[in-house]
Amino acid sequence: MAAGKEPVALCLLAFIVTFLLTRLVTRTIRSGRGPFRNNVSSGGVHIHHAVPGLFLLLAGSLTSLASYDSSSLNIAGLCVGAGASLVLDEFALILHLRDVYWAHQGRASVQAVALAGMVMGLTLLGLTPENVDELTDRNAPVRWATAAILLSSFVCCLICAAKGKYRLVVLAAIVPIVAYVGAVRLARPGSPWYRRYAEGSRKQVRARARAGGFDRHVAHRLTWFGDLVAGAPTREDAAAESAERSTLLVASSQADHDEPSRSERVGPDARRT
Repeated sequence: MAAGKEPVALCLLAFIVTFLLTRLVTRTIRSGRGPFRNNVSSGGVHIHHAVPGLFLLLAGSLTSLASYDSSSLNIAGLCVGAGASLVLDEFALILHLRDVYWAHQGRASVQAVALAGMVMGLTLLGLTPENVDELTDRNAPVRWATAAILLSSFVCCLICAAKGKYRLVVLAAIVPIVAYVGAVRLARPGSPWYRRYAEGSRKQVRARARAGGFDRHVAHRLTWFGDLVAGAPTREDAAAESAERSTLLVASSQADHDEPSRSERVGPDARRT
């Protein structure tokens, strides 16, 4: 392993192991089997595992800032990896400001963990171009072009997240061009970007139609994998998700009938010309 990569490698290792152990423990608590049967609480308040995760993140960050020897940096990497895993495992709770760990919205936590894990893996492999340190002022355009691509990709990932396309954000960590495609496509119903569309507008109709088509042909095939990793939602949340998906399917089927044809939109005078 290249020099200086040990803290990153330990961070990634701690990140993955902590996530797997956390999901194992939460599943045993949910099922009521095994040594872990109850949530951690104090004075009747449920202590979510994001709380110790924040302390680990803070400890690791401060250790890395104040350390100069490799052993301290390795400890910092372990703390950061474990803390980030605990916090991102409850990303959905932070996003929705309510406990949706076992709801279908809780799958956003798994997607956030996957995205962070991919970024750590790419960092470990090396994100900078070969011999980038040897670039001179004559190669400054290369530096600026690389920075512009990375910045634009990051902005497109933020737009994808605002449009509710979390799977594309995860995929964009490996194939950056996916972020650009998702950024220009219509938002999913219910996402923050979707609420910017005018009520009853053509964009809303097309967005519902596309979401319904995607859920009908693709999304249900991916659900089993999300349930395998994150755990299946409760019956109430599964029923709510099924009802929401049925609504989208009905909307998509009606969109073809409700949206006027091109000849109807241009009007009789335009058709004569």
